[in-house]
Amino acid sequence: MAPRHIAILALPGVQLLDVAGPLDVFAEANAQASEAVYDLAVVGIQAGPIITSSGRGLIADAVAPSVAPTSFDTLLVAGAPRIHELDLQADLLAWLRQIAKHSRRYGSVCSGAFLLGQAGLLNGRRATTHWAVADALSARYPEALIEPDAICLFDGKLRTAAGVTAGLDLALALVEEDLGVEIARQIAAQLVMFFKRGGGQMQFSRRGLSAPVGRSALQEVQRWVAAHPADNHSIDRLAERAGMSPRHFARLFRIETGLTPAAYVENVRIEAVRRLLERDDVALKQVAGACGFRDPDTLRRAFVRRVGTTPAEYRRRHAQG
Repeated sequence: MAPRHIAILALPGVQLLDVAGPLDVFAEANAQASEAVYDLAVVGIQAGPIITSSGRGLIADAVAPSVAPTSFDTLLVAGAPRIHELDLQADLLAWLRQIAKHSRRYGSVCSGAFLLGQAGLLNGRRATTHWAVADALSARYPEALIEPDAICLFDGKLRTAAGVTAGLDLALALVEEDLGVEIARQIAAQLVMFFKRGGGQMQFSRRGLSAPVGRSALQEVQRWVAAHPADNHSIDRLAERAGMSPRHFARLFRIETGLTPAAYVENVRIEAVRRLLERDDVALKQVAGACGFRDPDTLRRAFVRRVGTTPAEYRRRHAQG
């Protein structure tokens, strides 16, 4: 069987691992299959070296949009720290749309999803990206269905991955799609990576809580909740602290913060839980009490809902010692 042509589109400032990680997975697939299953290429948008975010140069095998859009079985767009600020030329966007039409599959790694969004290739599709830019991607392309916790998502011909190292997960999933689970498992073992990661990417999020917003009375309430997560933060008590009626407080809080008071309180408590879980010497019952949860079961349910994994698994992966 002729090799499948896999290309990674890399723009100036590209994150090197977004390119090198998937390429190494596909190269290992060739080694495990003992034949050239994949023919690999890096595509740039201008002649000369592509300067990556680390300052190192990357040599492209071809330059878009001069390369024929029918050339590739699969095209992945690699991410870059400031890629969402780029406005692509119309001919390059048209080339991406032609790639999507003619290729077997197409997709992105990390913030590369912004380029697919510019080309209209996320509309009506489920997609993911790095947790730190998921909200911005969703706001810019509201017709896309962005799932910020996913590591990888497949929707029709579209394949998207979360941040940076998730490019390896995506490439491994593509190999499994092509060559089966056993070869994919062998590749994971050889590259010392998880065959399937436990939980979603929000367990890696360090976004935490933003600075208090809104009028000064609401900011004071937000600071109080953050400083005292274990306290009783009912609507009545928070409204009293703000000097407002409960109904007026709840309506104003949602308008000015974008969250209900209950959602904000739970966010604060989950962040406090994460900090304690990262210290391996605190029992879950103590964590629950210190962070305002009635019992460990209530904490566990809220944690899984917000973070996408259990407290025990989070501690195993993220504890300091």
